[in-house]
Amino acid sequence: MGAFALMLAVTCCYTISSLSDKFAVSKAGFSGNEFTFLMCSSMSVFLAMSLPFQEIYFRLSWQAFAAILIIAVCKMLEFQMSALVLKELSAFELKAWLGTTLFASYITDIIGGAEAKISRFICIIITALGLVFIARSGSRGKVNYRKIIVPLILYLAAKYGYGLVIKSFSEYASPTMQLLPALIIISVIIAPKAVPKNIFIKNRSGAVKVILARIPNTIGMLAENAVISISLADYSFIQPMILVTLFTIGLIRKETYSRLNLIGSIICVIGVVSFQLCGHLFAN
Repeated sequence: MGAFALMLAVTCCYTISSLSDKFAVSKAGFSGNEFTFLMCSSMSVFLAMSLPFQEIYFRLSWQAFAAILIIAVCKMLEFQMSALVLKELSAFELKAWLGTTLFASYITDIIGGAEAKISRFICIIITALGLVFIARSGSRGKVNYRKIIVPLILYLAAKYGYGLVIKSFSEYASPTMQLLPALIIISVIIAPKAVPKNIFIKNRSGAVKVILARIPNTIGMLAENAVISISLADYSFIQPMILVTLFTIGLIRKETYSRLNLIGSIICVIGVVSFQLCGHLFAN
């Protein structure tokens, strides 16, 4: 399956889980620890169930164990910080900010040996411009950025760091063998603070919905890891694609969007599609 097809699959799966995550934080009332435990423990189970259908490997080396520990830190930060950030931002706005990792990811690809193309830099700039419009559309006095600036920066660093570690240490352990132990470690650390029994007493229906949403989340993560092995830039473009999908869903639901949202989303579509065309149609 080509990179773009994988990116479409990830986009579909993550859109479903993004909407569920917003529900979990804003309506179900789960704390950061409860949210993180639900995410990690349920995903660990679903990932373990998928092992017979994957090509997995793990070399006994310090690099493989280091990868697991760093992935655990990245995922802990991602889940904990997203729980804080989503109290102020919508899932749509968060994806816009996440698109800022485009530049870092493409430069990392170039350092790793990918060919630098002016046309692709231009596409990244176009996409980033669209993201700026979208981010500004959500900052008209409704979002207290002073409250979430540090969690937002840590969240962005964790998402970029995850892709970088998966790609850098794939020689020593397959992506799933880096991720699965990391999720188990996080679950064990968080369990005493989250108190699993109390989560279901607090909101059984909400917990079940979050757990079920981890099924597409897990499928998306497996496809995402495959994309990372191809290109970190492609990995970063998944977020703007999710953004556009969320925007389209909002239009179908007849939600009201500002002019900046509309302009930004159109620019993002142009940037994402152009990036793919530059990479595949004009490779030579």
